[in-house]
Amino acid sequence: MSVYTIVEHAQLVDFLKNYSLGELLDHKGISAGIENTNYFITTTEGQYVLTLFEELSADELPYFLTIMAFFSKQGIRSANPIANLDGQFLSSLNNKPAAIVEKLDGADTATPNTQQCATIGETMAKLHIASGQLTVQRDNSRGPVWRQQMGKKLMPLLDSDAAALLQSELEYQHNYLSLDLPKQVIHADLFKDNALFCDNDLSGVIDFYYACNDYLIYDIAVAVNDWCVDADSQGMLNSERFNAFITAYQTVRPLTDKEKKHWPKIIRAAALRFWLSRLNDLHHPKEGAITHIKDPAAMHDILLARINFPENHRLN
Repeated sequence: MSVYTIVEHAQLVDFLKNYSLGELLDHKGISAGIENTNYFITTTEGQYVLTLFEELSADELPYFLTIMAFFSKQGIRSANPIANLDGQFLSSLNNKPAAIVEKLDGADTATPNTQQCATIGETMAKLHIASGQLTVQRDNSRGPVWRQQMGKKLMPLLDSDAAALLQSELEYQHNYLSLDLPKQVIHADLFKDNALFCDNDLSGVIDFYYACNDYLIYDIAVAVNDWCVDADSQGMLNSERFNAFITAYQTVRPLTDKEKKHWPKIIRAAALRFWLSRLNDLHHPKEGAITHIKDPAAMHDILLARINFPENHRLN
């Protein structure tokens, strides 16, 4: 959610003529996040979020917008995309694919409590159950093939210890695709900054633009690596928040024996994915008016903790 493409007031006024959202009052760039250009926009009808897609093509985007609308209709708390006057969720602005979604109340949290972690676990399980009705298909754009390719690209840029860790982990993950685990549509990026709360009440889940068809338990791994880790913990999971998340998830969708068996590999794969993407952003930054780059060191520590302390993330 950085700003790479500048949108002027007059351009946005003209763009909004194709929506029934009233007249533009204000718009402001959003610095949080990584991939796309985002603005808060305020009109005479309400507040919304405008996204210009910097990487995804117009052909790819119906997948994401379709599932966002679907989950919203299923009662999964999430940001619903707004259709234009032609009944389409996708438009074009500044020669970029663009979409508007409703702006949810609340704010993200940097220090989640056990109740919030339980709420995210329960919500994710409901999302996974609902996704069984979807027939859309998209491979994980940051999946095992990408991880192998990106790892080889970045390895020459790392110091010897980091390069050795990366090489070892790529070898450990070589059979990821053959694990035969339950797979459906997942969020794949449900970090703390992609969920909004009013106190302990979840307003909704946002930013589905890494969503894909992948192992359901991978979605859990991505989330707990963020929601259940404190900044000063050297990557170790907070057991109270971790147990709250997993227990709440399993009250809705119990994990299979196979998922539990392969959990150590999956949670390491989730850590590897985000370490690689943050390393890539660090070494190959994109230019923009407002940009936000996350520190790869934090995810490096999380990966090391998952390797060296398997008892810290054991599933009961």
